[in-house]
This record gives sequence, structure tokens and C-alpha cells, in this order.
Amino acid sequence: MFIVEIASECAPVAKVGGLADVVYGLTRELSIRGNDVEIILPKYDVMRYDQIWGLTVTYGDLLVPWYGSAIHCTVWFGFVHGHKCFFIDPHSSDNYFNRKLYYGSHDDPVRFAFFCKAALEFLLKTNKRPNVIHCHDWQTGLVPVLLFEMYQSLGMWEQRVCFTIHNFKHQGVTGGEVLWATGLGRPEYFFDYEKMRDNNNPFALNFTKGAIVYSNFVTTVSPHHAWETRFTSQGYGLEPTLEKYQGKYGGILNGVEYDVWNPEIDRFIPAQYSKDSIEEKYRNKEALRDRLWLNKNIKPVISYIGRLDGQKGLDLIYHAAFFALQRSAQFILLGLGSNQEINDRFGFLKNQLNDNPDCHIEIGFDEELSHLIYAGSDMVIVPSVYEPCGLTQMIALKYGTIPVVRSVGGLTNTVFDRDFSEKPWWERNGYTFRDLNNQGIESAMVRGIGLYFDFPQHFRQLMLNGMQYDFSWNHPGTHYLNIFEYIRHK
Repeated sequence: MFIVEIASECAPVAKVGGLADVVYGLTRELSIRGNDVEIILPKYDVMRYDQIWGLTVTYGDLLVPWYGSAIHCTVWFGFVHGHKCFFIDPHSSDNYFNRKLYYGSHDDPVRFAFFCKAALEFLLKTNKRPNVIHCHDWQTGLVPVLLFEMYQSLGMWEQRVCFTIHNFKHQGVTGGEVLWATGLGRPEYFFDYEKMRDNNNPFALNFTKGAIVYSNFVTTVSPHHAWETRFTSQGYGLEPTLEKYQGKYGGILNGVEYDVWNPEIDRFIPAQYSKDSIEEKYRNKEALRDRLWLNKNIKPVISYIGRLDGQKGLDLIYHAAFFALQRSAQFILLGLGSNQEINDRFGFLKNQLNDNPDCHIEIGFDEELSHLIYAGSDMVIVPSVYEPCGLTQMIALKYGTIPVVRSVGGLTNTVFDRDFSEKPWWERNGYTFRDLNNQGIESAMVRGIGLYFDFPQHFRQLMLNGMQYDFSWNHPGTHYLNIFEYIRHK
């Protein structure tokens, strides 16, 4: 099958968040299975050019119709860790992708509307006719709209589109300017509620809604999040649209790159191990304590690893640090705030606990250290307000580190409570809680800490239960291919 991934990010060349990891991981899995997969990205000036091999001009004269005129583009080609990538490079005074940033400009909707138009124009002009075009998040939401309303009549009538929503909070809500820019025109047509009109603002268009309406299939990044976005406020206003198109909507859990996150081959940890050599894990715990100058004692190490953002349950993370120390555990935090206010808040926590030999707070992100924390910790906390999928808990399970999570989104699909899950005991792998308050996270942490001290053999069995799970891209790859085959022949 010929598949084209159109996205605003792809690890490691252009990465802001988890979207980049998904585009790379899924591309790799689909390629391994014998599919021809190509990726189309904007050519940002801030990309990791050291991660591209053989970057060269492949199409030097792409004219993209824009505002009744045209913008001249160069399309570059290079391999990103062996995968074929095309980079759209527009030559315009607007400098859409030469701004020293990926997102955050006032005209982001126009920038990415141009990217959608240019990507399809490139496919059209080069006679590339993929079986499936797979688009990701609002930045590519105009692709299915443009394909159906414009490019089908120009010769791209067999192409099918799967659209994946990674983050419902950002939907690409904008005015009608993009209609004139892209040549779609007809505002009275597209501002219809059944087309692209935002569900909450009759004077705005919504890229994500347009993609839901026009795509052949729509996915999000876990089955439970698909349910949440239809039946709770986590659809951020798109619930009626998802309800209408429920027949072509579902959730597929993201995967983990086990080539990177695997204690059996991890080059960043001093002692590699598997479930058959779990004793080696404790050498990593000693190394972690040595590196962070923590006391060496018979206490569990509880960690938080990841972004510090409102989505992640900041109040509960803050509270968990003190609760862990009160309950004779050690606490480690490695994270970077999404703004300076958050960094300042956790910087204050660091100053408060700086002299405590059972605590280490690190404001920032260190890839190598994160591997050691996963390997050396006994438990990790993921107390998210919402979590479409979540990778932290899946990585932790691979490392025999027990996740303590709030039961939302993908966390519900991956972590099964030792005491209350309906799963058989050998499939239970962590601790969960529901209430978004201190009592909620305490109820889960106290059970994990209690098991560690009172029933160490049961704690070890829970670790081994987690390590048996397979959250690689193998299963998601199968699900995506099934969907692609379904829409190809629909």
C-alpha cells in the first residue's frame, strides 16, 4: 500500500510533543510491514537538520495557487532515520516556516492552510497517487476538505483520507480568510453548520471539524479517549459532530518505540535487564541515587517524568512530593514547565526540598537522565487532568516501574488497578484513582507504598505483570492498516 503521512511534526527532525513520536513510530511500523510510506512536512528553519540524511532539492518549481496568485516553493527530499521525507519550502515575504518556531504565530491557521494546499499540489504535480493520505491534528485539517472539494476534480479521485486527532483542545478555529487564500471560496457554503462552521461560533471556521466531516475515517489516540470526546466535555465542543459521524470514528492506542525505551538494550542505563533478570533493576536504583545524591535506604523511589503543564495535574504532582516523603518514600521530579510561571512554582518546591536527602527536583529535561529514572524508580505518578493516550505509563511498565495514574483517556486503557480491576490478578499492573484531588492520589499512592513495605514479593509480581505487556507499534500498526484497507475499498 502507498501511504502518505502529512503532518506538522515528525521525530526527531521536527518535534514539539507526542505527535512527532506517533508520526515517526507509525511510519516505521508500516514500512517494516512492506508498505511504501512517505512523509510530507513543512521545511522549518528550526528543524534538526543533523537528523536528515541526503537533503536535496527534489522539485524546484512548485507553484502553489494562493490568494488568486501563486507562491513559488521548493520541495526538498531527505531520509529521516531511513524514512522518506519531503519538506515544503515556500519562498514568500510571509516567511511561513522561517520564524524560529513551530507554532505560536498569530497567523498559524493561514500558515498551515498553505501547507495543506502545498502538500496536495505537490502530490498532484508529481503524479503521486497514494492509496491513503493520513493527516494529523488541526494543522492538516484542510487536506480532506481541499481533496474532496477541489483536488478530486483535478485527478485525485481515488485517494482516501484518515484523520487522527491527537489534541482536541487545539482545533484550528479561524475566520473566512483561508477560503479566499486556498481558492475554496464560497463562504456561504463552508460556513454551513454541516460543513466547517465552528459549533460554538457561527462566525468562525473549524479545521478539525472540517476534517471530521470530510475524512473517510477519523481516529484519536486511545479507545477510552474516543468515548470521552463523544460523551464528556473533552470533545471541546465537537461532541455533536463526533456523534453524527460515530460510524467512522474510533480510538487506536499509540505505541512505544521499544528500540528506544527498552531496559534490555537501553544504552543510557548502567545495568540492562528483563523480566527474567529483574534483580538487575536495583543496580539502576543505586546508580540513580548516586547520581542525584539521594540517601541509600530501604525506601521506594516514586517519580514524575514529563512536561509540567496544566493538563498533567500540577497540584497533584506538587502534593505527591510531600505525601511521598511523609510516607517514608523518596521522590524525584524531572520536568520542564510549559511557561515560566510553572517553572517558578516548581523552582520554589525545589528550594523547599533541596536539603532533603530523599528528594530531588530537576526543572528541565535530560533525555539520558529520564531513562535512568524510569529504570531506577519503583513507581511513577501520572495524575493527569486529561490524557488522550500517554506514553509515560507505557514506558514505565516496560521498565518494571509501577504506574500510579488517574483513570482517564489512554491511562484507563493501559493501567489496571491491583486491588479493584476486573482483570485477572496476573493482568493487573498498577494503581489507579478517579477523583481529581489530593485524597484521590493519596488513595493510590498509599496502597502502592504499603505493598512495597508489607508485601515485597507481591510488589515484585506487580512489576513483572507490567513488564509482560506489549505496547509496541505492532498492534496499532495492525489497526491502522485494517482501517486503511477498509476505506480503500469502501
